[in-house]
Amino acid sequence: MADQNVPRETPKSSDSLESNASEASQVYLRFKSIFGDPNARHTRGRKRIAPAAGSSVPFGIGRDPRGLGDTINSLTMQLGWNSPLAQSELLASWMLLAGEETANHSTPAGIDDGVLTVHCESTAWATQLRLMRNVIMEHIATRYPDAGIQSIRFQGPNAPSWKKGPRSIPGRGPRDTYG
Repeated sequence: MADQNVPRETPKSSDSLESNASEASQVYLRFKSIFGDPNARHTRGRKRIAPAAGSSVPFGIGRDPRGLGDTINSLTMQLGWNSPLAQSELLASWMLLAGEETANHSTPAGIDDGVLTVHCESTAWATQLRLMRNVIMEHIATRYPDAGIQSIRFQGPNAPSWKKGPRSIPGRGPRDTYG
């Protein structure tokens, strides 16, 4: 009876019976402390670790896919491209903005410092468009508010000029050198 000299290990659970409980109950209590109570109402899966602050969580807020248009709009807004894109779109859609017949006789040349320059094929068309300036400005303001257009300059066909740029010093001008 060497088994009687070996001290018995008692379970460390608070549910343990007396120290002289049967071996079967000790085994049961040991398994219960290791594997958990089979009658308990909790899951036996792994405990979930709380995500760290600032980390990405699958199926979390902000993880839904976004449309390409929404992504590009937010990118252009972040990078400050709204105004140049609106200006180029305005120049490309001049026919819709001014009307088909007007667009056949005029073409937008460019935008400098908020001034839209439009070249007209005759001085009559330039005069007519100057009279329509307020209507065209209203259309531009409603359709392209980000373009930053403050005024429109309508130019007729250019006469020959000896000026060397938009700013020149008035001088004697051309002299009689043709004779």
